[in-house]
Amino acid sequence: MNLSVQPQNASPRTQPTIDAGRLQLRPLRLQDAELLELYTADRRVAEGTRSIPHPLPRGATRQFIAAALDPLREEDTWAIDGTPHGSATLLGVVSLKALDRSQSQIGYWVAPAFWHSGIASEAVRALLAANPHNNRTIFAEVFQDNPVSARILTNAGFEYIGDAEAWSVARDRAVPTWTYLKRMG
Repeated sequence: MNLSVQPQNASPRTQPTIDAGRLQLRPLRLQDAELLELYTADRRVAEGTRSIPHPLPRGATRQFIAAALDPLREEDTWAIDGTPHGSATLLGVVSLKALDRSQSQIGYWVAPAFWHSGIASEAVRALLAANPHNNRTIFAEVFQDNPVSARILTNAGFEYIGDAEAWSVARDRAVPTWTYLKRMG
């Protein structure tokens, strides 16, 4: 849950809803707060991300949703919504953080109750197919102790480009990562 200050020269962007087969990727809404807080308070979810703290501070979820709804945001965050096929309204999130030169960085997580069900793979593939930022390149990184996320990326056509480190707020330390890229179109 990265709460960053928006640049003054940012311009508002609309965020589309994306049909993902049995899922729908839609902008977050205030009604997602309860499930979002439940899922992100789980240490396993927090430790799989760079920016979700553990324990989750009071008010962090509402601040995250407010930042996601800000028209001048740098990052578009979609709820992975399972209601099209009778599942929960929030299964996880997937996001694109705009970079420069027609590039973005993708991030995602799925609630542990839905792990190993193909949801993250479907959400990532749908977001790539929609390419809402009209990217030429999309980057991703995963912690090296999360080979399942690495497989999701390689199965979606990402190429491994090297090792690095990223700070994990929940772990309070730098964690080794694998870095990937996907050239679009």
